[in-house]
Amino acid sequence: MIRTEQLCLRIGTFALQQACIKIVNGQYFVLLGPPGSGKTVFLECLCGLKRIDSGKIFIDDRDVTHLEPRARNIGYVPQDYALFPHLSVERNIAFGLFARRYHRKDVASRMTEITELLGIGHLMPRRIDGLSGGEKQRIALARALVLRPKVLLLDEPVCALDEATRQDICGQLLRIQRQLGLTTIHVSHNLKEAFSVADCAAILYKGVIQQVGSLDELLRRPNTEFVARFMRCENIYSGKLISTGTDCSIARINGGIELQVANQVQPGGSEIKLAIRPEDVLVLPRRHHNHKCENQFAVNLVRWRDCGDYMRAELDGPLNVVAHVTHATFVTLKTEGDQGLNVALPLNSIHVIRQ
Repeated sequence: MIRTEQLCLRIGTFALQQACIKIVNGQYFVLLGPPGSGKTVFLECLCGLKRIDSGKIFIDDRDVTHLEPRARNIGYVPQDYALFPHLSVERNIAFGLFARRYHRKDVASRMTEITELLGIGHLMPRRIDGLSGGEKQRIALARALVLRPKVLLLDEPVCALDEATRQDICGQLLRIQRQLGLTTIHVSHNLKEAFSVADCAAILYKGVIQQVGSLDELLRRPNTEFVARFMRCENIYSGKLISTGTDCSIARINGGIELQVANQVQPGGSEIKLAIRPEDVLVLPRRHHNHKCENQFAVNLVRWRDCGDYMRAELDGPLNVVAHVTHATFVTLKTEGDQGLNVALPLNSIHVIRQ
């Protein structure tokens, strides 16, 4: 298990602030956040490349806060891979073993094990120059894994790769992580990448961990407006809770439309923010009124864009809404658009952001 307690570090104007996480053994954990949020700094604190100002770091309940990097038993793959261009692939991978004065028989055994696992035996005689991005990534991973670490840290491991290679490498990373049972922290700013590997995730912004949880929790129950926007929620509204009831409450949004929301603990009159995932917005032809839906209003289709997996539709009405719909659904909506459309927002699709 990896555990950090109140991790703090100031570097110039940037500050990592009281970062607390707990990652269970064998978990694939993704640390998300925009560039400059402190993700790399956090990894460098974990592996000992940066000395923290205060706080504690535990690995398997052992306090490693003040240990040298090599004593923490962590494998680290930096974003630029940090391979030695003057050495062969074989010497790059074996570098850490020779630096620790392993016997040649042990070096050979471990090298065979890891090159077979990653399928890179044919690359051993080659130099680093001329390798593809995916090959360099596997060499850097092999160099970390050959030391048999308890923890693996991956800093933007696939950001420099093309889309097809990125998907392939992510699949390999997850397979290897599962096969070895390695506790892994994978830094990324790409949601699609995170969804392809993560058991659990955290979002870091300006040195502060905003939320930790499953990707579904981050997606559908964000703690803050920043988390909602980072998880690509385009429908975020300010409003006021005007009444509370046993089963539901009433919120007035943008000073106008009233929506039913799940019952809230906040008192009436509280300022709130609502988040509605665009894929949870139901768009219907005007003549198909959904009598079972708690919130429904008329809209007009004003703009749309093909996003590959879905169509993004902008809808104007008493509440302007963005919806993500399938291509088949969109064909029907566009045909019916001249007759007008309805938006339906089920109670469970509206999330009240904790203020």
